Amino acid sequence: MATSKSVLMLCGDYMEDYESMVQFQALLAYGISVDAVCPGKKAGDLCRTAVHQASQYQTYSESRGHNFTLNATYDEIDADKYDGLLIQGGRAPEYLAMNQSVVDLVKKFSNSRKPIASICHGPLILAAADLVKDRKCTAYNGVGPALISAGADWIEPETLAACTIDDNLITAATYFGHAEYIRGFVKALGGTITGSDKRILVLCGDFMEDLEVMVPFQSFQVLGCHVDAVCPNKVAGETCMTAIHDFEGDQTYSEKPGHEFTLNATYDDVIVSSYDALIIPGGRAPEYLARDPSVLKLVKEFMESGKPIASICHGQQILAAADLLKGRKCTAYPAVKLNVVLAGATWLEPDPIDSSFIDGNLVTAAAWPGHPKFVSQLMALLGIKVNF
Repeated sequence: MATSKSVLMLCGDYMEDYESMVQFQALLAYGISVDAVCPGKKAGDLCRTAVHQASQYQTYSESRGHNFTLNATYDEIDADKYDGLLIQGGRAPEYLAMNQSVVDLVKKFSNSRKPIASICHGPLILAAADLVKDRKCTAYNGVGPALISAGADWIEPETLAACTIDDNLITAATYFGHAEYIRGFVKALGGTITGSDKRILVLCGDFMEDLEVMVPFQSFQVLGCHVDAVCPNKVAGETCMTAIHDFEGDQTYSEKPGHEFTLNATYDDVIVSSYDALIIPGGRAPEYLARDPSVLKLVKEFMESGKPIASICHGQQILAAADLLKGRKCTAYPAVKLNVVLAGATWLEPDPIDSSFIDGNLVTAAAWPGHPKFVSQLMALLGIKVNF
């Protein structure tokens, strides 16, 4: 998929994890070039992210998210070369809004009438740049008073999925609104989506990897697909706990608690023939899901039907247990190589770690850094395109 658009993504320490990773990786999957920058940092540096979610308290809770690697240097930005701007949420905007170079940068995008998408606390930066006066916008509800003081036509978010579009300005309350928010940004860039009348099933379990469920789940929702997330012995509305697996210099990945992921369909109601593809996230869930006879039966039905199966990281443990890898070429997280080889597959070395491969109807990737390729390869198998 040829890159035809280029956007700038404004980052900062303790931006929200989903609000950075999902947008960054989804847009790359759609063929859009994304430069992620942070004041005072350069390409290759890290930004810490935060997991924000509803809690028993009067406001959201926060814990540590993934480390986000910047791929461009802030001081080398040429705003004129970009077609749009993304402003992340979380706590980063609280201090970025006080940075004059950030304010000047955002004003430059506004003056050129290029699309600007800002989520959660991100509109604080728009307010600091005096860009919301008489503009319809929403945000996390705690940001409302500042936007009202800045003269915005404030749209109170009725749900956490609220999104408002006012000409070239796209704003959303939280990552729950990613589907409409990111789709609105893609359309503002001139993108059209075709082939999206697909139904996709995501096989979930407790302590699946946080990004490995949410990035594919929301990436295909953005495209307009119907995506159902299910878990054995759970029903729609229940949650799965996720794990944040990261690469921090240890001999294996580290683990931190992730977001709680809400299922939107019931496992026992699944009819394989009603879906066009299956996605299997990694993390620790596949270790026990691979021992569930109903799970093995389900994945076998998908494979026998010839429908695309996209499995990432440790997800291939399930395919191996179902005896579906014999004679196939695939990769996985390196620690899963034993399962894959013993199952009779030809091992494809994931070097670099963002590798993802197609073998017939099977897409396999090593870990969440490979999401852009992983999602785009499944899009290709399903005939879904983003055109500019």
